[in-house]
Amino acid sequence: MKEIINIGCIKHRYADSTEVNICGLHFLMYPGEKVALLGANGCGKTTLLSHVIGLLAPQEGEVRVLGMDPSRDFKKLRTHMGVLLQSAQEQLIGPTVWDDVAFAPLNSRWPKEAVEERVDQVMEELGISHLARKIPHYLSGGEQQKVALAGALVMRPRLLVLDEPFSRMDQRSKKEITSLLLDINSKYGMAILFTSHDLAPIAPLADTVYVMREGEILARGTPVEVLTDQNLLQKAGLETPDLLELFSALKEKGVDLPATLSLEEAAAALVREIRKGRPEA
Repeated sequence: MKEIINIGCIKHRYADSTEVNICGLHFLMYPGEKVALLGANGCGKTTLLSHVIGLLAPQEGEVRVLGMDPSRDFKKLRTHMGVLLQSAQEQLIGPTVWDDVAFAPLNSRWPKEAVEERVDQVMEELGISHLARKIPHYLSGGEQQKVALAGALVMRPRLLVLDEPFSRMDQRSKKEITSLLLDINSKYGMAILFTSHDLAPIAPLADTVYVMREGEILARGTPVEVLTDQNLLQKAGLETPDLLELFSALKEKGVDLPATLSLEEAAAALVREIRKGRPEA
């Protein structure tokens, strides 16, 4: 299967002479894949994403997205790639929420009827139809995040790139957006690349996880492989998920259960263990 993102070792030098080298494992992503990029603040996640979406061009190395150079072929790529940056407010440019979500298809000269149908559909999917006539900059942080996400999804891109999409959301919104992204990925085959310092959404959303530390791509694996590797997480400056801390504490007390990232599976395992210790009636 032909990869949709291909990045080897790259080097970028910022205007203040700060130099960032991203190397280690090759970064590959395939059509329809859901990929999480993990790492502590300052590890290079945002720099890598900025190269993917064409905001930065490497001084050394090569970046290919859908077979193109994002920094040179931005206009060709923009209809195939949706982007949600960490500061969602900076992406909101329309006088109303509806106008903001409609910006890309209108700019692409879609027929008015097609624009109205798609915008209304996307806003309904995200549960923000009631905000249609609101002024974006007066919305809460979580609402702004959803509006910016609607703008990224409205063109039905082949690749969706999200920088810390869960950072300003409560637990309920995180679950809603995770469910929505899974549905969109399943329905449209849209590939999803996202960064996160919050490990909770990783297991249900990602197929593949990359871990970075100081510009080095340390590891690639499934969520279970990566998030149960406490040595790897420690090396990358990441905290072990609470659920795995629980299994580790139980093991120290003589209760050795198979670690899982699913709360439902964890509850079922604990219930089975409790029932094993009960005398039969």
